[in-house]
Amino acid sequence: LEFDLATSLVGQPLVRQQVMKGVREFLENQNPLKPLVMSFHGSTGTGKTYVSSMLIRYLFQGGLQSPYVHHFSPIVHFPHAEQIEQYKVNLKHWIQGNLTNCGRSAFLFDEMDKMHPGLIDVIIPFLGPSWVVYGTNYRKAIFVFISNAGGEQINDMTLALWRARKDREEISLEDLEPAISKAVFENPQSGFWKSGIINEHLIDFVVPFLPLKHHHVKQCVISELNQQGLEVRPGVVQEVADSILYFPEEEKLFSSTGCKTVASRISFFF
Repeated sequence: LEFDLATSLVGQPLVRQQVMKGVREFLENQNPLKPLVMSFHGSTGTGKTYVSSMLIRYLFQGGLQSPYVHHFSPIVHFPHAEQIEQYKVNLKHWIQGNLTNCGRSAFLFDEMDKMHPGLIDVIIPFLGPSWVVYGTNYRKAIFVFISNAGGEQINDMTLALWRARKDREEISLEDLEPAISKAVFENPQSGFWKSGIINEHLIDFVVPFLPLKHHHVKQCVISELNQQGLEVRPGVVQEVADSILYFPEEEKLFSSTGCKTVASRISFFF
């Protein structure tokens, strides 16, 4: 996992550091006090889903298809605001039932910025440092929250630090955490709005994904070409990277969609 994060994930030194620290400490502890809870934040195409699936692939045979990996999407699983009370009951039972089957389960919550506020709090009993919940020992579980919320603030801070001549390798969690907290945890539109998960400090690692620069996008293009078994032609790499929009207007520094549209753009050249 460490090797893959170092070689396949572009432009995210903080992510590598935080994810490896969290996973290593958690797995080396035979008797963890609580489940591992990580929250991934950043704008579109910066690698949040990629890293979560990479993590699951190394921890579970069958990766995302493993019967012990459970993926929740607010649009798919909790679409109707008027049914939130029923969703709370369902979610609590799903988590409880799956942890009864296997305490070493993983739960991925996608698009937390679209989650109905209040819904996620039903899983609080499963996240804290308690020995048994509802008759289930659950402390070896892994919970990952994925959200675009905070992406704009991370982008603004990264830009400000770049203007202050601070390299992205030098950016620390302390530089970004206050901005993420304000954007994610104090936002009425966020799934974490007034959440006990935040108030009770149940998230172990807040993981910020930085916006990607032009040369990072080129790395993504090369990687995608290799994956598709296509010839890596410098001209094509340059053209695909140039075809993406960059911001801010004057510097055109960061890709507005990260690496998300790279695969579909490559098809125009082959």
